[in-house]
This record gives sequence, C-alpha cells and structure tokens, in this order.
Amino acid sequence: MRTFLDFEKPIAELEGKIAELRHLSSSGDINIADEVGRLQGKLETLLRQTYRRLSPWQKAQVARHAERPHTVDYVGRLIDDFTPLAGDRAFAEDRAIVGGLGRFRGRSVVIIGHEKGADTEGRLKHNFGMARPEGYRKAQRLMRLADRFRLPVITFVDTPGAYPGIDAEARGQAEAIARSIETCFAVRVPLVSVVIGEGGPGGAIALAAADRVLMLEHAIYSVISPEGCASILWRDGEQAKAAAQALKLTAEDLKGLGVIDGIIPEPLGGAHRNPAQAIDAVADAVEQALAALIGFNGDDLRQRRRQKFLRMSVPETA
Repeated sequence: MRTFLDFEKPIAELEGKIAELRHLSSSGDINIADEVGRLQGKLETLLRQTYRRLSPWQKAQVARHAERPHTVDYVGRLIDDFTPLAGDRAFAEDRAIVGGLGRFRGRSVVIIGHEKGADTEGRLKHNFGMARPEGYRKAQRLMRLADRFRLPVITFVDTPGAYPGIDAEARGQAEAIARSIETCFAVRVPLVSVVIGEGGPGGAIALAAADRVLMLEHAIYSVISPEGCASILWRDGEQAKAAAQALKLTAEDLKGLGVIDGIIPEPLGGAHRNPAQAIDAVADAVEQALAALIGFNGDDLRQRRRQKFLRMSVPETA
C-alpha cells in the first residue's frame, strides 16, 4: 500500500476512487473503463500540477519518502556481479554505508553508498543511513582500492547526516568525515556522486566531493536539516518550512549556485512512484558523466576536482 504525504491528500482520494471502481469492475459485469480512464487523466494532471510547484519543505518530504529507491535497489538493478566489501580494517563493519566491486554497463567500478533500510528491521540494521566513523573509514578504504586498480567510483548519497552519538564522537567522527573528503580529492580515478534522496549534514559531502555531483529532481542537499536550522535560529522546530526555503537545498537552487553539476528528472509523482524508471534515469546520467571523465589522466582529474570545489568558496565579483 502506497504511503501518501500530507500535501498529496487530493491525489490519495483520486487513487482511492480509481481503485474502488476497478474493484467493482472486476467483481461483476459492470464496464466502467471510460470512467476509470477519465479519472486516470485527472490524476495525471493533478500529479503534474502538484509536483511542478513543490515548495522546498515539500521536496524535503519527498526526498525522505520511505518508498524511494535506496542504494541497495540501485546496486541490484544496475550492477552486475556485485561483490560487497565490509569493514574498515580498524574497528568494525558499519552497515549504514554499503560498498563493493561490480560492473556497471560493462565497466568495472567501485560502488559506495548510504543505505537507510526499507523496513523497520532494515532501518535498525543500517542505522537509518547514519554512518559512524568506521563507515567513513570503510569508504576511504574502498576509494583507495579503486585508485590502486584504476577503477571509477560511483557513490550514492542518501543520509539524514552522520551519526551524532557519543560513541561515534569518541572514535573520531569529525576526523573520519574530513579524511573521507580528503580521500575524494586525492584519488586519481573518475568519481561520480548522485544524491538520490537526502543529502544530510556532514555525512553527505564525505561521499560527494566528486568530479560530477548529480541530484535527482526531488532530492535535497544541505549543510543542516531544516529542523536543525529552525531549532538553532528560531528555537522552534515548527519553523522548518521557513528554514527549508532559506537553506536553498533543492536541486534547482544548488544547480544555480554551482554546487551540483546536473539534475536528473524523476518520474511523474517522484521516484517512489516508479523506482525502476528513476534508477534507469540515474544510470543514463552516470554513464554520460563517466564517459566525459574517462579520457583524463589521473593527475588532471585530481587537479580539476580540487579546483572545482575551491571555486565554490570564491565570491563572484561584479
């Protein structure tokens, strides 16, 4: 059963009517195909109108939708002969970040991504996509492995942020994130990152200091969550809508600011309505990005990547 967001109430009502009519048609001789077709057209129009004018806060809700495809879904559909690799070789395995080796459309690659989990058991197992230091150290290990064997790296970003627990801080959370960013800048292989859902504070950039940073149309990417920003600035979590507007966290805003390199369109109604179509669109965009990077030598890639991020810190002159 599909989960509907608050602003999707009219959509939910229409889908309910369509489902009811189809049930009546299948249980008797009543032919109501014309009415179902009319309602389907109305539903498509309503979806298009609703998703064309989403506010930043509504986009944040869509980005967090539990039914959006997760990293394991992308790996399962896109990566052949995937071999998962675990552990940071120092402390433990962190399931909030998954990674390994495989073939993407015939090309050997290293895959790394946050994994939130699809149900209650999975979310607990993967800690809701909030990595501890060992998760970021595993990511570093896999990036260095890719560098050694000259394999492109593809990362999928989908996290509410780095895990804020005392145990994570005691094991050097900030240092682990910083080292992961440093490793992104150091590798001499193509690095493509896709924000597939929620690019949360701290944890996202650790996998997204890439040659090409792409975002799904309804994903978000921010230095702080809207709720966190509201609690700091207004001491009131109810101001999250205003915070989302001010943070410029949507794909359109970030493309305009030069923080990301491209926006990947989502199926009508969001990636959660047609996961296969969304995953295939990401695959096409990643393939195109990799094709543009393969021709550069390692030193040029690293230099261009560093300069790209350094330019973001320089204000535009009049």
